[in-house]
Amino acid sequence: MKIVCWVYIFQTLSLTIFPCPCMASSSSEVSISISSLEETAPVETGIEYAEPSSAVESLAYFRPETFISVGLDREPVQVAIANVPPAPLEPEEQAGTIADPFEPINRAFFQFNDKLYFWFFKPIATGYKAIIPEDGRVGVRNFFSNATTPVRLVNCLLQGNVKCAGIETARFFLNTTIGFAGFFDSAKKGFNLEKQDKDFGQTLGVWGIGPAFYINWPVLGPSSLRDTVGYVGDLSLDLRTYLPARLLIVDIASQVLDKVNETSLTLGEYESLKKAALDPYIAVREAYHQYRQNKIKK
Repeated sequence: MKIVCWVYIFQTLSLTIFPCPCMASSSSEVSISISSLEETAPVETGIEYAEPSSAVESLAYFRPETFISVGLDREPVQVAIANVPPAPLEPEEQAGTIADPFEPINRAFFQFNDKLYFWFFKPIATGYKAIIPEDGRVGVRNFFSNATTPVRLVNCLLQGNVKCAGIETARFFLNTTIGFAGFFDSAKKGFNLEKQDKDFGQTLGVWGIGPAFYINWPVLGPSSLRDTVGYVGDLSLDLRTYLPARLLIVDIASQVLDKVNETSLTLGEYESLKKAALDPYIAVREAYHQYRQNKIKK
């Protein structure tokens, strides 16, 4: 009997001195700090402790990268919830490219243009460069650029850019008069009026028409279905198109001179591109497409 009494007394004292956590009052507060990876400063909040199971169940609604610190008058313990699947990663935006359904034919024309450049245009342009100084070749480029002002002017209007049209009109007047028929770009040097590089292919792009597919034309080089239609449209605005038939040789000669002159001013650029590219055909195609897309965005 004495043994039973001592056991009872010992049990009562132990419960008094070392209270069980389960017998804690339901009104005791639990300190919870929530810190997210997206927020550096923790947010402290207090909740009424109800049931341990309900508190654990409520953690399941937090994202997996959220950490929850729970403390009962002791050091907080961090709990990471990992039972929620992570959000799917958004795919990276791929750079746009142009369709090339006629690649075998385009590659054949690319090889033709490549041989034409190295066997015809480059040798002639090299000799032309040795005879004509750079200032003279720049003057020839300015002359042909001034002659094609109607192409740029009309496309400025078709794109609804009145300022662009005004600049081209002023440039044509200044360069034709004080610029000696366009050999000197007086509008740029004296009045800071830059050339507005507009064409009908660009206009179609501004209207929302896509390039459709890539075309590599003999002699003319890289293009697309949209830019080919644009090239035909620009020809109708080129004054050389309306020369009499007997002066057709003059038109052809002027275009050859324009091509040779431009090649003399850009010697080495094509060679550098071809040397740096694993596949020169792909490099030229993608460079052309990106160049045209940038012109449309301007």
